[in-house]
Amino acid sequence: MKLSRRQKANAIRALSMDAVQKANSGHPGMPMGMADIAEVLWSDFLKHNPADPNWVDRDRFVLSNGHGSMLLYSLLHLTGYDLSMEDIKQFRQLHSKTPGHPEYGCTPGVETTTGPLGQGLSNAVGMAIAERTLSAEFNRKDCTIVDHHTYAFVGDGCLMEGISHEACSLAGTFGLGKLIVVYDDNGISIDGAVENWFTDDTPKRFEAYGWHVIPEVDGHDSVAILEALKQAREQTDKPSIICCKTLIGFGAPNKEGSESSHGAPLGEEEVAKTKRRLGWKSEPFEIPQEIYDAWDGVARGKAAQADWNKRFDLYSKKYPELAGEFLRRMEGQLPESWQEWVSQCISEFDSDPNAMATRKSSQMVLNKLATKLQGLIGGSADLTGSNLTNWEGSQPMSKANFSQRHIHFGVREFAMAAITNGIALHKGCIPFCATFLVFSDYARNALRMAALMKTRSIFVFTHDSIGLGEDGPTHQPVEQVSALRIIPNMSVWRPCDTVESGVAWNAAIERSNGPTSLVFTRQTVPHITRTPDQIQNIDRGGYVLRDCDGPPDAIIIATGSEVCLALDAADELERGKYQIRVVSMPSVDIFEQQSLDYRQGVLPKSVTARVAVEAGATDGWRKYVGFDGHVIGLDTFGESAPASDLYTHFGITVEKIVAAVAAVVTENSHDLPVAAIS
Repeated sequence: MKLSRRQKANAIRALSMDAVQKANSGHPGMPMGMADIAEVLWSDFLKHNPADPNWVDRDRFVLSNGHGSMLLYSLLHLTGYDLSMEDIKQFRQLHSKTPGHPEYGCTPGVETTTGPLGQGLSNAVGMAIAERTLSAEFNRKDCTIVDHHTYAFVGDGCLMEGISHEACSLAGTFGLGKLIVVYDDNGISIDGAVENWFTDDTPKRFEAYGWHVIPEVDGHDSVAILEALKQAREQTDKPSIICCKTLIGFGAPNKEGSESSHGAPLGEEEVAKTKRRLGWKSEPFEIPQEIYDAWDGVARGKAAQADWNKRFDLYSKKYPELAGEFLRRMEGQLPESWQEWVSQCISEFDSDPNAMATRKSSQMVLNKLATKLQGLIGGSADLTGSNLTNWEGSQPMSKANFSQRHIHFGVREFAMAAITNGIALHKGCIPFCATFLVFSDYARNALRMAALMKTRSIFVFTHDSIGLGEDGPTHQPVEQVSALRIIPNMSVWRPCDTVESGVAWNAAIERSNGPTSLVFTRQTVPHITRTPDQIQNIDRGGYVLRDCDGPPDAIIIATGSEVCLALDAADELERGKYQIRVVSMPSVDIFEQQSLDYRQGVLPKSVTARVAVEAGATDGWRKYVGFDGHVIGLDTFGESAPASDLYTHFGITVEKIVAAVAAVVTENSHDLPVAAIS
């Protein structure tokens, strides 16, 4: 007997109700409301292989309204992914494969971590950009190997979030025709009917973005859904949004269409009544075999992948170099002889004595990287000339030309970061994006999501301190570097010159298990001469940049533009007979990953007289200087003035460092006349 679409969709509803009820926690309403839409998409259109969730040419499916995670878990379970009924029963439990919101890397088939509303939609934009740029680079007229869609489910909450405006505006400008968004227009959010606070004309809004809009689709009419998806797939030069009218909690006799079904279990009595109303007769967590058979996507997925494999075999014979490059990129591997090439570049940087801002140093590195890494892709939030994120010969990506790798994101910091995450999640490219450091606050939740998902996303932040000068406190970061450092799994580098900038960029490129923030100066800093051993130790995050003949009386720790001040202070102090060690610590998190022996070799316990110098918030450095040490930094907002005046005004000077060292030197250190350090 052939099952109806509604019977298949009801399996999603039953599993969602059962899992939420057992966990006594969760969101049953959205899975019940979108089940009919999901059934049509996954049964008739979605190209995927449950037996190989990482097949490179699969369609990407993003559940942006991730609170409805049981919709996705039900789909994955029913179609044949490695997600058992026992996993479904462990919904929202410790260490389960079915956490409360979908988590990338935890559940096979989950393409991105969602829950913070609007970010999944923005990730989907990034995935669609990746598909377009890879297809432009690798496809040939006689052989296509990159050809897939990105689908995203979104709710009212996603579209209320400002990030949705940023991301969807850019998607329309880029004409991402293989991006298809389905809007669950159920009119309900946590607080009730959204008509009291969300009355946007969504179809007109997306038309204004340049999208293909399909309005007023009955989200419970499979025929209407099928036709809408066909129309969306036929539109190749615009992204599409299908606006579906649905009932949240569909089928629940007392909670259908109400916020009471949004974020809480229906209750055993309501679940039983709902199942009777839907005609679902199986026991909790029981799926009839004929339902499994109807949903099974393995055979179809294997056939689709086998067809692609044949095409790729032909492609490999015709274009062997391109095929090898494509596989290397999709596997996230770096080119052969990468380390030798990096060493050569660092040597070139070391031989260049010119003083320059580290944002300029970063651009020098980009000029090198762009020639070596064809998969490097990225740009700036309307600050290209300030962030210096273009490179020699770079041209902007556009709707007419996706073969270019430089992206003008526009003034969209939050979406920019989330789109960058989407590009990274897609695989095949190493993405970066950039803005002023102070505006990392706009992007912060996407930075956090990058760290949570362990994406290879690179975030470039320039104008890193009061050193940007006249733009004043609105643009001068104080707490932002410290805020970045406390994000778990976010690697942060604040280099002091071109050599350290090169090492920092390389560390970001090589890091495949998490994002990196690169923090650069606006103001010029001097080139620093190093020994080969010192250059070798930069990638350990912290190293002895200047040492003394005997045991140090004091250690000065510095980063970025303040390293040169520390070196000058050490010169002054040594003239006063102090033994001074200067430690450059461009990356605190990388330093803390080193062995205890190495860390104690750089910062020996015996030397308690320590001063840390960084033009930003001071608290993070107290673990290194201890109770007896001192931190020279900034715990107030800045001022509008030339950079040199600001450093003097806030006491981030050689003189202040010298005085601080004198103050913290222990009693058994050499006596130093006050005149020698004044």
